[in-house]
Amino acid sequence: MQKFVYEYATKVYFGAGAVKKHLAQAVSGYGQNVMLAYGGGSVKKNGIYDEVKKILEDAGKKVFDFSGVMSNPTYAKVQEGAGMAKKENIDFILAVGGGSVIDCCKIVAAQAKTEEDLWEMEMTEHKFPTEVLPMGAIVTASGTGAEMNGGAVITNEEKVTKAGMAAAAPRFAILDPEYTLSVPRMQVISGAFDTLSHAMETYFGNSDQDNVSDDVALSIMRNTVVNMRRLLKDINDVQARGNLMWDSAMAENGILKVGRVTDFQAHQMEHQLGAYTDCNHGQGLAVIHPAYYRHIVKDAEEKFQRFGKEVFGVDSAQAGVEALADFIKECGLPTKMGELKSKVEITPEILRNVADTCNVIKCNPRELSRDEIYDLLMECM
Repeated sequence: MQKFVYEYATKVYFGAGAVKKHLAQAVSGYGQNVMLAYGGGSVKKNGIYDEVKKILEDAGKKVFDFSGVMSNPTYAKVQEGAGMAKKENIDFILAVGGGSVIDCCKIVAAQAKTEEDLWEMEMTEHKFPTEVLPMGAIVTASGTGAEMNGGAVITNEEKVTKAGMAAAAPRFAILDPEYTLSVPRMQVISGAFDTLSHAMETYFGNSDQDNVSDDVALSIMRNTVVNMRRLLKDINDVQARGNLMWDSAMAENGILKVGRVTDFQAHQMEHQLGAYTDCNHGQGLAVIHPAYYRHIVKDAEEKFQRFGKEVFGVDSAQAGVEALADFIKECGLPTKMGELKSKVEITPEILRNVADTCNVIKCNPRELSRDEIYDLLMECM
């Protein structure tokens, strides 16, 4: 294990009825003006919006809607939210949704407290925000684990780049599995695969043997697979949805990453694929992961063998990679680029751009060249 400093930033309220029981108390220590952020309006159709807004208003809060946060949220949407936060003197931001809404609000919370352009500040000047608006999250679609960390992924359409930024960590997160019941089947499975990816990418980074982070990561992977299979049998299995909500949070709250380096090369490739195509994040990862792992399996054979045995019950490194590929098919997730919903046709030219612009990770089992990244992406066509 390497040296580390670890601290929880987020208080978690978990379980059925958690919003009704805890939201009023959770927001009581903040000012009156609350920005209520959400996506395309599903929270209005399923009643979550009305319930949350009533609790806030009964608690004496003045609610300002920030709606229309899209999947793969854009930097332009961040600026819209930050402008609103400044104009309305927002005291607290409450994100109600999945990772897209939460990530957008994290960056809004930081941008609202500075006159500098946050993208240029972080990406060019390598300075990071020191003051943010307080925010919280009510998770309605799990998978990203965005509710328990201070990082956020945003798409800068002008620069054709999808990248992670340092932003605000939620002060609290409310995880009610029943709030996920209206989420469409494929969105649930795609989100859960993102959780599996987070744990895999952490596990396959370079680390010493027998460290506790690897052991926990393998447990999260195994539990995620078990509960995804439960949902394949019964998509309304609330207990399985709750298990996956906590798997999601555990995969990205930092516990798996302390004292070690990580991989996340598949995420870097998918982020740029998303920047060019606006494809679903979890589904893009499902297409990329098997091809990527076939390229690096011999560079971390012992770890892949353990992964295969403990997560899928197979007896070799190569069998572990193929078991993952078979599981993706079992889940009905896309396995080829042409199966992804994309705003443009995915062509070799686009994949060349993805390979040439994605971040190249240097702490994975083996650093890839851009030509090899292009080759493995083409294997997904």
